[in-house]
Amino acid sequence: MNKITFLALTMIPFYGWSQNVNFNIKAKIAQPGSSVAKVYLNYDKAGVRITDSATLNNGSFQFKGSLDEPVKAQLILDSQGIGLAKLTPAADFLLLYLEKGEIVLNAKDSLKNAVITGSPLNEDYKKFRALLVGPGKNLALIQSEFNAASNEQKSNPEFRGKLESRYVAEMTAIKEGQLLFIKNNPNSFLSLELLKEAMTQSNNPTIIETSFNMLAVELKQTATGKALAVLLSKAKLREVGALAPDFTQNDVNDKPVRLSDFKGKYVLLDFWASWCAPCRAENPNVVKAYNLFKDKGFTVLGVSLDQPGKKELWLQAIKADGLEWTQVSDLKFWNNEVAKLYGVQGIPQNYLIDPTGKIIAKNLRGDQLIEKLTSLML
Repeated sequence: MNKITFLALTMIPFYGWSQNVNFNIKAKIAQPGSSVAKVYLNYDKAGVRITDSATLNNGSFQFKGSLDEPVKAQLILDSQGIGLAKLTPAADFLLLYLEKGEIVLNAKDSLKNAVITGSPLNEDYKKFRALLVGPGKNLALIQSEFNAASNEQKSNPEFRGKLESRYVAEMTAIKEGQLLFIKNNPNSFLSLELLKEAMTQSNNPTIIETSFNMLAVELKQTATGKALAVLLSKAKLREVGALAPDFTQNDVNDKPVRLSDFKGKYVLLDFWASWCAPCRAENPNVVKAYNLFKDKGFTVLGVSLDQPGKKELWLQAIKADGLEWTQVSDLKFWNNEVAKLYGVQGIPQNYLIDPTGKIIAKNLRGDQLIEKLTSLML
C-alpha cells in the first residue's frame, strides 16, 4: 500500500547488509501501565519465528540480537502483564525494522506513537508510511463497508462493482508509489522489501525486474535479494505465452481435479477466498462471463485460499455468490500448493488459459474478461 512522491535521493549512504546485523533497541515509555508491564519483540530469523520479551524498569527496556540482514519486527506492549497469548488485536504495538546499530525509541503515551531515532532504515520506513495513510484508510473503509453490507447488498452487482473499482484505484496508486520509491531510493533496504511487496500486485514481472536491476549491487547480493531474483525467474515461466503449470487438487467433494482435465476449453484459473472482500466483489463479473460463454467452450476453475478448518465458510461463499463452476482447495490459506506453484502472493488473481494450455491473459477485472472472451469467440 504505497503511494509516493519523493525526489530522487541518489546520495543516500549505503549500509553493508551483507555483514552481521547486530541490533540494540533502547526504549523508554513514559506511561507503560502497571509495574508488571512487559514488552514482546517478534521477528523472523532464518525462517523461524522469534519471540523475545523484556520487563520494563521505570518505563525503560532493551533488546539485543544478531541477524544476517535487516528484518521487519513487531513490538507489543503488555501493559498489565497478562501474557502475550491473552493480548487482543487491540493491544498497543509498533512495527519497525531491526538493523545494525543502536535504535533509540521514545514513547510519551503509547508504543504505536513512539519516535525512533538513530536508525536510517526506520527513518525511510516512517516517511514511506506517512504517504500510505490515505490509501490505507480508503482500503480499510472498503473492507468495512463490505463487512457491514447486508446479504442483499453483497449480491448486488452494482454495489460490488463500485467497491471493486475503488479497490483497484487504491491498489494502482499503491503499486505506482512503490515503484517510484524504489527508483528514487536504490540503496535503501526498504526498496528491496517494497519490491517483494510489488511482486504481489503486478502481473508483469518485466516491470519488477527493471526496478530490481536498479538496486545497488550489495542489496541484490543479500539473501532477500537472491530470493527475489529466483521469484522473478519463476514468474517468467507464468508469463503470457507460457504453458500453464499443471496441478491436481481436491474439489468440494474431496475428489481430485487436474487442470489438464479442462484441455480443449478456455479456462479462467481464478484464485480467491471467502474471506477476501475484493474477491467477493469481483465474483459477479466472473459469474456474468461464465453464464455468457459456458456453452461456447469456456469455463472457470476456482482455487480457494481458505483457511484450515474453515471449509464450511468456503462452501457458503460458493453458494452465496452463485459460483457454479469447479472449485478446488487444500484449505492451507497462503500455503495452498497451487497458489505457491503460481507464485500467488495476493488475491484476487487469475490466469486465462487457451485450449492448448497456454496462458493468454492475466488478472482480467470487471468487463475485461468479457471483452477478451468476446474477441476470442465471437
